[in-house]
Order: sequence, then structure tokens, then C-alpha cells
Amino acid sequence: MSMDLEELAAKAYVYGFPLVFNLEQVRRYVTTGVGSNPAAPFNQFSHAATLAGPQDTFVSINNDTVYSMCQLDLTNGPLLLDVPDTAGAYYVLQFVDAWTDNFAYIGKRATGTARGRYLLAPSGWAGEVPEGVTAVSVPTAVASIVGRWACDGAADLPRVRGLQQQLTLTPLGNQEPAPGLPQPDPAVPEALAFWEQLRVYLQAYPPAARDLPLQQAFAPLGLLDAGVSPYRAAEDDLVAALTAGAKAGHDGIVAALKSGAGDAVVNGWHQPFHVFDYNDDFFEIGTIDSPEWRIADRTKAIGLRAAAAMGGLWGNHGYEAAYSPVYLDGDGDELTGERSYTLTFTQTPPVDAFWSLTMYDVPDYYLVANEIDRYSIGDRTPGLVYGEDGSLVLTLSATPPADAASRANWLPTPAGGFRPLLRMYGPREGVFDGTYTIPPIVKA
Repeated sequence: MSMDLEELAAKAYVYGFPLVFNLEQVRRYVTTGVGSNPAAPFNQFSHAATLAGPQDTFVSINNDTVYSMCQLDLTNGPLLLDVPDTAGAYYVLQFVDAWTDNFAYIGKRATGTARGRYLLAPSGWAGEVPEGVTAVSVPTAVASIVGRWACDGAADLPRVRGLQQQLTLTPLGNQEPAPGLPQPDPAVPEALAFWEQLRVYLQAYPPAARDLPLQQAFAPLGLLDAGVSPYRAAEDDLVAALTAGAKAGHDGIVAALKSGAGDAVVNGWHQPFHVFDYNDDFFEIGTIDSPEWRIADRTKAIGLRAAAAMGGLWGNHGYEAAYSPVYLDGDGDELTGERSYTLTFTQTPPVDAFWSLTMYDVPDYYLVANEIDRYSIGDRTPGLVYGEDGSLVLTLSATPPADAASRANWLPTPAGGFRPLLRMYGPREGVFDGTYTIPPIVKA
């Protein structure tokens, strides 16, 4: 077996992982749905009726907002998007292409909360944009709209439901039904399924122009072959290289994720505020095209893109919502439900919208069932007990605390290892310039 071929396969795995992983989630949404979001065909919104819970097996899903999801297929032409007036309430529609680039935002931060009309057009479309409509160019034929509506618990759901019903997509002109995702060859052995998916998707969804030379280098792996799949009856050498390369690539992504892939780490909290900055090519409405939100090193960007997909698929740019995960306590020990912890905010996170701390298991980063059905805690949690000086002490433990104040401020953990994630929606500059520090999680 050629080590060169194995190294090339490892590189191709990291390059292609976000595309394959992402489009498998897209396929889930249009076929079976995900948790609270029922399945909906391409170009139709799927609205969750509740906040996410443990039934929503999606990596690092949030419990702050109600989701409205749409999988776009613009193969047959543009769509008109109508958004409602939210009367000042926070919401965001995040637009993600097939490669997981966040290429546009519509919502409170980006466009305000008034009613609006947008034309979602496939890349290179040269038709006429209707009057009073803002055009948004979509880089790949298939893309996702990840809609999040701020929701203050069950009593607020009817308001959110009313807004969801006013969110509409209409084809521009007469269009055939969308064809959807191309199908990988079912005759390919399971061991090479990833590579077959990647081969088919590379043809359907070309990358940014800058990445084409890199993609061409993967020709020896069979990834550029059109027509009959080269993986139906691949040579033993190629199978061995692809299998070993996939394992090496996957292990590399996992290791980068656990190490924080170059994040600043303060008091154990990773600060991957720039982990979604790998988009360096597509800046539509609501994105910030400036050096501090771009990654000049393309190799680093491609590695980050893979880690971001695995650990937080469809996460926002830091300027929309800043995410900070933590794996270790203040002593550097792994967090576990075998112990109890406290987290003391002398100053709560500085935000224009709201903040929350959400509890996830490891290694899946799913929400975990608990006896009080509380999956996150934050500035909108009813009944929190603050100190006289305005400080807030949260308790993180698998079993309920004894005293009432601690119970009011309790975020249940799983019995085993866990990873909390702090989200700051509409983060202020202090979050990024280091003047605000997240305190350590301390053993009780």
C-alpha cells in the first residue's frame, strides 16, 4: 500500500467530511425529520412546535430558540422568501451552503425585525429581481436555512407559532419539483460508502473556485470519476488506502476538536469564536466581510471547517452568537456527573440579546434527559436566585442540590462525562477583546 495514497486519502477525508456529514443531515430533514422538526420536502419549512429536548439527536442543538428549518434546492430556479415582523423579538435565519459556509443572515442583528422579502437565487442566475425584493445569491444548488426564534418557554410558544406561519417560500415562476440530493451507487460496499457519497456530491456541488486545484489533486483516489463508481470493485491497494485514510482523517478531526484546534482557552473555556470563519468566498446580506472574521490560511480553514461540522454543525458566526464549550473544571480535570460543581458569575455575559448555558453528553454532544426537564439555564430562566451584589451561582450536578436557592439555579448533568456550552446571542465587544472573562467551573 502506498503511504502517499493513504496520506492523500486522509487529506481528502478532512476536505470532504463537512460536505458528506452536512448533506446526510439535509437528507434526514427531508426524509425522517429530526426530533421536534418533522420531515418536510425541499423548499418547504419544517417548524418545530417545541423547544429542543433529548429526543432531538442533533449535535449541540440549542434549547433557547424554536427551530424553523428549510432545505433549499434551487436547481430549477429562485425562490421568494417572506419574513414576518417580529416586533423587536430576536430571531435569525442563517443560510448555510452544502459545504457548510455561512453565507447570509436575515434577522434582528442583520436586517432588523420588520417584514421583508428576499429572492434566493442560484449562483450565476441572471434574471430580473422583482421590485422591493432583496436578492441573495446561494453558492450551491442545495443549501439550508436554519431559523431560530427566541422563545421564553412553553407560555411563549403561541407567539412563536404565529411568526412561523408567516414565514413562506414561493417559487419564482413555474418550476418543476426540485430533484433533491443525488443518490450514491447502492452497489458500493459499506466500507467505502463515505467515498462514494463524496464522489457524487463533489460533482453536484462544486466548491469555491479557490478549492478546485486542491480537489483536482484527489483524482488518484477515484473522487473525480464520473459515471460508474470506481468503488464498486476497487483494487485492494486503493481500498486499504481509503480505509486507513478515512480513519486517520476522522481521528485527526476528533483530536482537533478535543484540543480546541488553536482556540484561546480561559479558565478551561474554549473560545472558538472564529471557528465558523472558514467561509472566505461568499458574503451575502448580513455577513461581515472583514479581516477579523476571515481565515487567510486556507489549509487551516479547511481543517477548522471539518472540526466545526463534527462538533457544532450549523453554528453561527461569532458575531451572531458566540459559543464557548468547556471540557475541564478549574483544576484541569474532566467534567463528570460523579462530582458536583459550581459556576459563579460575578458579572453575567455581556450581550445585546440573551445568554444561556446548555448541558450536553460526550461524545455525541446531545441533550440528556433529567428529572426537571431543564437542559439549559440563562438570563431568561424563571426563578433564578441572584446574590445581593448581582452575582449568580449555578450548580452543575447529576443529583438535585439540597437547598432551595441552589435548586433554583441547578443545571442537571448526566451521570457520566459532560460538556456544557455557553451561548451568547448578540455578544458585545468585551466577549471578543478579552475584557470579559468566563469564570471556571469549580468542584463543590
